Amino acid sequence: MNTLKIILFSLSAVSSYAALLYKLFSMRRSWRDPAYIVLMTTLILQCVTFTLGALSLSIGSLFGIPNLAILILHLAAVAYCISAQLLLMLWANPPSEIRAQIRAWIVSGAVLFVVLTVLFSIGNKPGTPGTAFAVGSKDPVILTYLLLFIISQAVPCVTIYLQCLPYARSTSRVWLRRTLRTLAVGAVILFLYCATRAVNIVSPALGWHLGTWAIAPSVFSALGIVIVSFGLTMPSWGEHVSSVARWQRNYRSYRALYPLWHSLYESSPGIALEPPAEGDTDRRWSDLHYRLHRRVIEIRDGWRALRPYMDRADTPNGDQAMAEARKIRQALEAKTSGVTPAENQDSGAFDDHDAKTFAAEVAWLTQVSEAYAKLA
Repeated sequence: MNTLKIILFSLSAVSSYAALLYKLFSMRRSWRDPAYIVLMTTLILQCVTFTLGALSLSIGSLFGIPNLAILILHLAAVAYCISAQLLLMLWANPPSEIRAQIRAWIVSGAVLFVVLTVLFSIGNKPGTPGTAFAVGSKDPVILTYLLLFIISQAVPCVTIYLQCLPYARSTSRVWLRRTLRTLAVGAVILFLYCATRAVNIVSPALGWHLGTWAIAPSVFSALGIVIVSFGLTMPSWGEHVSSVARWQRNYRSYRALYPLWHSLYESSPGIALEPPAEGDTDRRWSDLHYRLHRRVIEIRDGWRALRPYMDRADTPNGDQAMAEARKIRQALEAKTSGVTPAENQDSGAFDDHDAKTFAAEVAWLTQVSEAYAKLA
């Protein structure tokens, strides 16, 4: 059982150190930001807590005081929970608006430090095994100490969960919203750790024998901390994920627009601000956002240049994109042959497809280009 607990504590510690190292890369540009300072403090305390969790049972005494490593573990865990609470508040509010709340949490933590230390000093009699503080005991002082400690862990779980969801609904920042929801999930799992740990704590006093179920708190703790570590770094790497996804989406659109653009360019070379190089395979990767805008503009210019050759009597029906592709193909053939329809579309807008946003414009032109490629 102890071996499994050490493995689970180690997993929590590894995820904590990974999150800490990742956030260290932001230090140079963020070191004056209060939220960043609190975030780093939270991650450091998280690392300390779970490192001590993995080592505390094997450390009989520290500085000559038996079980002192367990007290330091518990105090670090209290500080970690308070720091996480402050971090969430700073993410959602300017520091000037929450100074009183920050002060209240810090004072509460200081008082709790003193109370836990006093109870530990009273209960830590000579010969008291480390398992009494790590698991549970019939001793009323140790029992009070452990229950007070676990309550100090459960309260921030509840407050963080209750704050995360409203904050997530109110923020316009996509990755902050995802972060808050992830932290809410982590808070729920860590509350389950607190609940199952409370059962473990009182089981010796009540004469319960939990057997293999006694490992449940460690499982919930490891799972919750991995999720929290993932969530705490999400605002940093999330934007990069979005950028990569946006780049891939733009590249697919840029490539999909090529068949239509190439035919229009061959018909009206003047539409291109920068004519393609000889043998250009259209696989350039740089300045993609700019080049996608240029491609859309050039397609619209080429389309407009074809309007004198588009038959107004040819009314699209059915698949709009395919109908527009056929009209463009017929107009290109008419321009090549020099035949102008009697009723052309030399005036007016682009029918019903003057898109309201650039993304909608790209989506529509991509459909037309893909239909055109099928015709070709």
